[in-house]
Amino acid sequence: MAELLDALAVALKAGIGFQAVFFALLAIGLNIQFGYTGLLNFGQIAFAMLGGYGIAISVAQWGLPFWVGVLIGIAAAVLLALLLGIPTLRLRADYLAIATIAAAEGLRLTFRSVSATPITAGTRGLSGFSDPFVDLAPWDTARRYSLLGTRWSGADLWVTLVGWVLVALACLLVWLLVRSPWGRVVKSIREDEDAVRALGKNVYVYKMQALVLGGVLGALGGMVYAVGTASATPDQYQNANTFLAYAALILGGAARVLGPVIGAMILYFIVQFADTGLRTLISNGVIPEDLLSATDVAQIRFVLIGLGLILLLIFRPQGIFGDRREVMLDAR
Repeated sequence: MAELLDALAVALKAGIGFQAVFFALLAIGLNIQFGYTGLLNFGQIAFAMLGGYGIAISVAQWGLPFWVGVLIGIAAAVLLALLLGIPTLRLRADYLAIATIAAAEGLRLTFRSVSATPITAGTRGLSGFSDPFVDLAPWDTARRYSLLGTRWSGADLWVTLVGWVLVALACLLVWLLVRSPWGRVVKSIREDEDAVRALGKNVYVYKMQALVLGGVLGALGGMVYAVGTASATPDQYQNANTFLAYAALILGGAARVLGPVIGAMILYFIVQFADTGLRTLISNGVIPEDLLSATDVAQIRFVLIGLGLILLLIFRPQGIFGDRREVMLDAR
């Protein structure tokens, strides 16, 4: 029982840690693109990669100040959104989906390639770029602190705090946007873009704005993750993370301001609790190793999450906080 309580505490830490912040920012960006505008972006992790590597390369390789690296990461995300959106946003939604997932995987393979090693350090990745940010913490980052029954390093606590401030600001921005004329237009585009075009609105420009804004939020998520792990490697930014962000969005409820945030927290809590809890049950002999070994836990936990999402889509497709009358899970 005590070990399961420890697993619960570890899962709680994961649910409010910087990893949850990472998925929350990715999901908030997807909420703008998919939940409100109806854009199928399957390459959100590419924007996160550019954000993380924007800081890592700028600081570790070029010797630039940390905040210049932040600006470079944001600028790279904007440029990628423009490069993907200009040729695809005038076409059907599936063309954007194909372009974004291909771009995300192409960028990952490029960053880990031998030719890019002088800049990205290839599969070894970059490190030593987070110190300027961690040094800004108002407390001793070398100490360990107790919070909600878990132990945190001072650096992790600082990154997590700043990350949740970013999430709060992003939610405030979304809340203001969706209640503005801009928000009403993009929601109308999600429902029927031909009708919006007939009213004289430039649908292409609104779609591009949503793609850029969501991409920038994804880049901020990548920055939080890179600083939290104090490293940037290409394999941290795999396409599976995009689909986990979609899972968080659907779980919390698309087209809801707090939906992706709550969804990300619940999702990462479940992932970590399933991992730690199953390993505890195996080590205690509750689950026979012949039935499930510790090496299989990493895969089984995602199988369980997949089953849970299937049940959610059957019985409550709008998610926990979503409105079934407003949002449809098939983008136009």
